[in-house]
Amino acid sequence: MQLKKIKGQMAAATCALLQVATPVANAAENDWDVDTAFLYYGEADGRVQAAEPAIYMGRNIGDDDRIDLRVVVDALTGATPNGAYAVNGVAQTFTTPSGESSYTIAPGDTPLDSTFRDVRVALGADYTQSLDRMSKIIWGANLSGEHDYFSMGVSANYSKDFNNRNTTLSAGVGYNNDTVKPGGGVPIEFAPMRDQGASQNIDGSSETKTIIDFMVGITQVIDRKTMVQLNLSLGTVSGYQNDPYKIVTVVDDPVAGLPSTAFLTANDLPYVFEKRPDSRQKSSLFLKAVHHLDEDVINASYRYYSDDWGIKSHTLDLKYRYELAASYLQPHVRYYSQSAADFYRHNLVLGTDINTAGDVLVDYASHDYRLAESTTTTLGLKYGIPMDDNSEFSVRGELITQSVNDGAVPAGQETPDLSAIMLQLNYSFVW
Repeated sequence: MQLKKIKGQMAAATCALLQVATPVANAAENDWDVDTAFLYYGEADGRVQAAEPAIYMGRNIGDDDRIDLRVVVDALTGATPNGAYAVNGVAQTFTTPSGESSYTIAPGDTPLDSTFRDVRVALGADYTQSLDRMSKIIWGANLSGEHDYFSMGVSANYSKDFNNRNTTLSAGVGYNNDTVKPGGGVPIEFAPMRDQGASQNIDGSSETKTIIDFMVGITQVIDRKTMVQLNLSLGTVSGYQNDPYKIVTVVDDPVAGLPSTAFLTANDLPYVFEKRPDSRQKSSLFLKAVHHLDEDVINASYRYYSDDWGIKSHTLDLKYRYELAASYLQPHVRYYSQSAADFYRHNLVLGTDINTAGDVLVDYASHDYRLAESTTTTLGLKYGIPMDDNSEFSVRGELITQSVNDGAVPAGQETPDLSAIMLQLNYSFVW
């Protein structure tokens, strides 16, 4: 589950991790196309560090059918925000998810939980079945697991060519079933975090959620140098969607002057576990254009996303492949902006959002920075060189910066900006 925390930052990098960089001209029909990759992602200030080796293998198996296999391993260390905010002049102590230990944050520092370590292994397979000369269906399956999260899913994507193969229509569906098993158990929503060694506010050992996605799309060849693609995706998520490691700070009643501890019983701390809706409807529109100049290639895309949590986002992505004598350079620019979720809260206020009996008076609340209004900019450069007719080596580096808009919060309590680097090495060959 902890690996989900950096999904937003790594999404742009990992979406292209397992792709053969250049079609292999001399590959025999039954040879394996192999793409190996290693990705490093590191956030500044001692935050999340991730290492991800991966391997992809694919081959044709006759009659235009094909099989593709992939293995990805994620190893995660570092620290990540727990949902509380920095407080000037006061040290804060938090209990680990197991309840068996605690950690203290110095005054003015952003509360970061550095107690976790995690490894995820993901397996995937696709089978491309040719139905006739102009149509095919791709059957997919995926499986991944880590110590507190398990996911399994299947997918199917149908495509058909028209207009002398200049037009391709496609439609797909995917289904995933995920099981969350947090360390120490599933915290009770809006229940207070408790002291180290005390009986924790736990409601069972695991929860589940299901994810269903639909996609329809069209790809059109405009001329010999230009291609455009348009996809519409719809999805639904139902079940447990909280981050069990995230909390929200409760602050003093500004009217009655009651301290934030007035609602607590023995061994409770002035933080409550977050609560999110158990359903989510989402949609996205994706537009991509690829244009081949005399030698170079421009690749541009735009994605609009919205959901019923109130999040709307825009993603602009531009790559320019500049051909050198025997290699190439590919600068990359990506800009992402999103609005905040309707229930994103910097804190809960005693007397307004929660009463002295401990009853929370709002439906949902989370101070997860991934649900905040934010902008993220990525600047990168890739260098690739063919080793021979059947292999290629490439290296890619990117700098990622994120700025979160918390709104009108007191000075010193803002969510700090995030900066990260990403380095990816690829070697593709035929076996």
